[in-house]
Amino acid sequence: MSEKRVLAVVNGKEITEDTVLKFLNDLGPQMAMQFQSPDGIKRVVDELVNQELMYLDALDRGLDKEEAFTKELDRLKEGLLKQYALRNILSEVKVTEGEILEFYNENKENFRKPESVAASHILVDSEDKAKDIIDEINKGLSFEEAAQKYSSCPSKEQGGSLGEFTKGQMVPEFETAAFNMEVDTISEPVKTQFGYHIIKLTAKNEESLSTFDEVKGQISQQVLGMKQQDVYINKANELKQKYETVNNM
Repeated sequence: MSEKRVLAVVNGKEITEDTVLKFLNDLGPQMAMQFQSPDGIKRVVDELVNQELMYLDALDRGLDKEEAFTKELDRLKEGLLKQYALRNILSEVKVTEGEILEFYNENKENFRKPESVAASHILVDSEDKAKDIIDEINKGLSFEEAAQKYSSCPSKEQGGSLGEFTKGQMVPEFETAAFNMEVDTISEPVKTQFGYHIIKLTAKNEESLSTFDEVKGQISQQVLGMKQQDVYINKANELKQKYETVNNM
């Protein structure tokens, strides 16, 4: 799939597949799944078109010059300046390798990886169609080719791959089927609110302790956050001595 393919144009502004994918990514995987069909993608494109039309209409009507809007803009500007000032203060905070390793050694139990699986799927709208596809796969059609040919989910472009996921990330029926499968096996049709899924399990990983290298980046961010919090509190206390502050709570 070409992410630059233009799906709609509003007053010269292009809405591409990349625009749609970003919209779906912002929704999160579970919410996005309900739009991962041709009809769902059309609904997303329609919504993006409507938003652009509302924006253009607002400019034509001069809403950007109304007092209520400019006050809201000033409020947002103040908020953005506060955020910018905070980023400026925290930008010099750094984390050392030694600090990261020390945190890992003292908190190893917090870095256990839950059981996970990796799977691919083919999504269709009827059980009979799903069974026909399974017959084709059993006769020699590869799962990946079948996904590209028949699936209504955008994952078909990756041979149906959904990547790795843990419990709680997929709808219950799909999750139950996937976690009870053996690696390299293909399920019978699994019905969910989105249609009928044919699932291929590609990997299964038991619960384990993450290695230092696996969580080094995560710990770095966590330790950085704690150090930044200290810098923020210290700076705020310093500024309270400079500016008159009354807190009645």
